[in-house]
Amino acid sequence: MTGQFETTFEIDRPVEDVFAYLADGRNDPQFSPRVLGIERVPDTPTAVGTVFRSTVKDAGMKTGREIRVTALQAPVKLRWAEVSKNLVTAREGGYDLEPLADGRTRVRFHNTLEGHGVGKLLVGLALSAARKDAEGFGSRIKAAAETAIAAR
Repeated sequence: MTGQFETTFEIDRPVEDVFAYLADGRNDPQFSPRVLGIERVPDTPTAVGTVFRSTVKDAGMKTGREIRVTALQAPVKLRWAEVSKNLVTAREGGYDLEPLADGRTRVRFHNTLEGHGVGKLLVGLALSAARKDAEGFGSRIKAAAETAIAAR
């Protein structure tokens, strides 16, 4: 079983700055409390093929995650796929950014979750939790980005 969740929100910062912030996955702990630590491999600017290795805590369990950037079109599109082997993975996900006339940015975040093995029984629960928190997740990204990116 697979399923998608998404959220759309606006950030009061220019699209180029928001893209740079989101493309550096090392910022994820600022808005995702489940991310306990993360590194970028190689430690160079994010590009197609860059991998973000993280330790996350889901449902009380720590797991290792590896997310590979699969597409990048600055400043409007970022895509990824999880390459780690876990019970539930993000088969594909991404950010779509749209510049707004007043120097703000509309962001659409989406992830498609997929269960593997016993995870096929758990993916429904993971999707339900992710969908329930989608609006809150968008709000946390907005707050973190507006704090991290200086206003112009």
